[in-house]
Amino acid sequence: MNSLGDFLGAVLHLDVYLTSIVQQYGILTYPLLFLIIFLETGIVIFPFLPGDSLLFTAGAIAAIGNLNVFSLLALIALAAVVGDTVNYWIGFHVGERIFIEKKLINIKYLHRAEQFYSKNGAKTIFLARFIPIIRTFAPFVAGVGKMRYPVFLLYNIVGAIVWTSVFVLSGYFLGNVTFVKEHFSILIIVIILISLIPLLVEFFRQRKSNFLP
Repeated sequence: MNSLGDFLGAVLHLDVYLTSIVQQYGILTYPLLFLIIFLETGIVIFPFLPGDSLLFTAGAIAAIGNLNVFSLLALIALAAVVGDTVNYWIGFHVGERIFIEKKLINIKYLHRAEQFYSKNGAKTIFLARFIPIIRTFAPFVAGVGKMRYPVFLLYNIVGAIVWTSVFVLSGYFLGNVTFVKEHFSILIIVIILISLIPLLVEFFRQRKSNFLP
């Protein structure tokens, strides 16, 4: 890397450079992957880091023997669980103060967030895993909304395992297929759209109930 710009570009497009990184750094790739997934899910200012594409690429590399797929599944799931947990507690302890004291949000919206997460938080935490950017903010807002932690933790763990398995194993079994590599971006969009369906159904159901007498 010749400059900070080159470094940032490599981080933002880590999925593109991952093969070279594995060849150059070998086993050190594992803690790097852990760090990227932890930051993307655990720190609310890093929603731009690669997630889905990085998992898929890592799975494809594992398929040719340069990474261990079982180590990937365990490590990335752990990073996702720890990341969401940290994000939740940041929101729980300082989120309200940030939003209210800095006047970034009206307190009535905070109360709505609390009501929403008490009723719909579980499915939101699970489905948010599959939606870039949303998965970074969902645990933070869950903390701000004081969602019950045992419920959050359960769906955090389940969501992390399913999300990791879907993308790593998809990459492992399909990542080296020419058609999949050429249309990967479209496949990611399709997965995101499918993940949005339950949330949209719930949204319109709530809107409909609000208009009923």
